[in-house]
Formats: sequence, structure tokens, C-alpha cells
Amino acid sequence: MMSLRQQAPEFDKTIAYQAGRDDFVRVSLADYRKKWVVLFFYPRDFTFVCPTELKEFARLEEEFEKYHTAILACSTDSEWSHKNWFERDLAMVKYPIVADTTHDISRAYGVLAADGASERGTFIIDPEGNLRWFMVSDNAVGRSVKEVLRAVQALQTGERCPVEWEPGQNTLGKG
Repeated sequence: MMSLRQQAPEFDKTIAYQAGRDDFVRVSLADYRKKWVVLFFYPRDFTFVCPTELKEFARLEEEFEKYHTAILACSTDSEWSHKNWFERDLAMVKYPIVADTTHDISRAYGVLAADGASERGTFIIDPEGNLRWFMVSDNAVGRSVKEVLRAVQALQTGERCPVEWEPGQNTLGKG
């Protein structure tokens, strides 16, 4: 079982689809050291709820970048499935889409379902590679990308933040 403030499970040179690249890319969590990372898992390509989330992360990607935060998506579908779906329906998505065909990453993060798909999990990892926030929800309900951004912003204050805290509001001091 993963714990907060512990090292996030590593993955190394895993194949991913990324828009605008001629070939598939290889992605390692270590590539993102010195940055915050939002790693989110979604169940399957060519589904109904997943594209709403993928599009919303793409729409807010510049906001995440303002907070030195990279976005990585992951499902157990192949890189070829990702390529076909994203080029057809999700051209606005520019961040890497990891192909966890071995299920190793989903298993390491505790989101591998019995049917071989990933559960709808979201993980925020700090620049040192520590897991700082996570949420896993029912696959029927899309996650709030704005809440993920708010959590990144709150974590980066280094202070205690009350319910519904937003940037510019008072915090509750050091934790």
C-alpha cells in the first residue's frame, strides 16, 4: 500500500504516445525530477467519461505549467490504441499518454482493476518524487481537474490550507 510522503512508484522507459511526435516516446518518472507531476490513470481508450477528463487536463495544461507541473496520463491500452484515438478525437491533448500494457504501473499505484483496466486514479508527485496527494474514484464518475489543480497549488504553499482554499487566500500557517 502506498503512503503519502513516500517515494512514488518508479517506472522507467515506458512507451507512450505524444501528439506531434513521429515515433512513440519513452517516459520515465525520473525524467520529471525537479518538477511536480500529476499522473492520472483512466480506464480505457474510446470510452465516454475519459475523453471529458483528457480534454479538461489539456484545457488547463498551461495553468498546471505555471505551477511547474507536468501532466502524464496512463491506461492499460497500447500505444497504437492511444495513437488512433487521440489523433482521431483528442488532437488538443499534447501531454504524454503512457501505454501500461504490462499493467506494472497500474499495479504499482494500486489502480489495476480485475478486468485489466486502470481505475480512475489521480496522483500528485512532488519534485523529489514523493507522493503528496492521491484520489481513486469510481470509473462512472469523472474527476474534477480544477480540484487537482487546486491541490497542486495548495501543496506548493507548504502550509495548511482550509477547505475550498484558493490561491491568494489566507492559509492556516505551517504544518
